[in-house]
Amino acid sequence: MRYVIQLFIIICFSFAGELMRRLLPFPIPASIYGIVLLFIALELKWVKVKQIREVSTTLIISMPVMFVPPAVGLISSWENIKDNWPEYLAITFASTFAVMAIAGWTTQRIILWQKNRRIQEESGNGKDNA
Repeated sequence: MRYVIQLFIIICFSFAGELMRRLLPFPIPASIYGIVLLFIALELKWVKVKQIREVSTTLIISMPVMFVPPAVGLISSWENIKDNWPEYLAITFASTFAVMAIAGWTTQRIILWQKNRRIQEESGNGKDNA
């Protein structure tokens, strides 16, 4: 029963993302809205990680299977893209490395910011005790 509840929570955020996509005039996919809403709910502790852990882990493990239909679509569209495949390949590699670099840089900045904040809190606590 807990798996059904966990899946229901995730589906509710997915549905909320669909509603936002229909209501807001921005060209943002519903899945992104849903992920952002779930992230906000987790950060604000409205939803606890333990409430969705098992189902979310299962979904992440099965994620590679979700790449099969696009791969089949590429194979079936080969006649349309065969003349431009070097450009598609270059764009794919460039965008992949750009995303990796930006994600890595952002992660490093957040870690550094948290470390500096922790140091400031510790030095502030030391002043109060002196």
